[in-house]
Amino acid sequence: MQGTGIQWCDDTVNPTMGCDGCELWGPQRKSCYAGVLHERKGGRHPGFAPSFDRVTLFAGRMAKAARLSDLRDRGRLHKPWLDGSPRLIFVSDMSDALSSAVSFEYLEHELVRNVTSPEGQRHRWLWLTKRPHRMAEFSAQLRAWGIRWPSNLWAGTSITSAAMTNRIDALLGVGDKSTLRFLSVEPQVEAVDLDAWLPTIDWVIQGGESGEDARPFDVAWARTLRDACRRAKVPYFLKQLGANVLLDHSELQLRDRHGGNWSEWPDDLVSRHVPTVLLPGVRVRPEITQKAFGKFSRGRMPAR
Repeated sequence: MQGTGIQWCDDTVNPTMGCDGCELWGPQRKSCYAGVLHERKGGRHPGFAPSFDRVTLFAGRMAKAARLSDLRDRGRLHKPWLDGSPRLIFVSDMSDALSSAVSFEYLEHELVRNVTSPEGQRHRWLWLTKRPHRMAEFSAQLRAWGIRWPSNLWAGTSITSAAMTNRIDALLGVGDKSTLRFLSVEPQVEAVDLDAWLPTIDWVIQGGESGEDARPFDVAWARTLRDACRRAKVPYFLKQLGANVLLDHSELQLRDRHGGNWSEWPDDLVSRHVPTVLLPGVRVRPEITQKAFGKFSRGRMPAR
């Protein structure tokens, strides 16, 4: 859909709806916001799958998103840290398009062809999955078909706990040397050490859990990951602190129920950096571009 409250992108698009399940949606826990919305709207709203576990294809959505205007020369009133970037479109925020029911033929036709169309090439597409092993298999199938992974299709996976860091190894099998790979460390529910992988990663997004049953997010985890990203010269983006925030072992009371309003954060946590690809279709090591506003100074760190 055009427009989203997600701080690290301009829009979202879902070529599928529904999911095979994950650590956030299964018999033991049902805290995935996409699953919760499907429980309310699935089978009653035409834009949703009949139920979250019935993955449904929605052809045509990618083509519609590709036709959205170019944002390179336009400012973002509510997301100024994205100024100067192409339109950033998050693929599959309400689904996992790498679920088993989705064929590689569909993904090539619906996703890749629209990303690489003349209109789609104006944008950056941020494809996030909890199934990076299947994304790597899709990447291999594209190569077998003689199709290169699109340079404007960023490959990402979600890390919620230390046990999920093995997803990063699978992510590294996606695309080629020109592929930008990112991690969404959200919702982070325990301390995670990513130092071993950061030299191979191009962007890190971090956030705590929101919702009524949100698990604690320790501010120390944000400082640890931020500092690790600085050492590795990886752009770091703190999206939100979540609904259950700990600061020095005490609960931090925030008005924003997602903990996404940085005016409520400790000053040193304000960090929203976005990778910069200097030329369309040309891969460079991302710059760390710091865009700070109001009382925070504006600065730029050198490319690594």
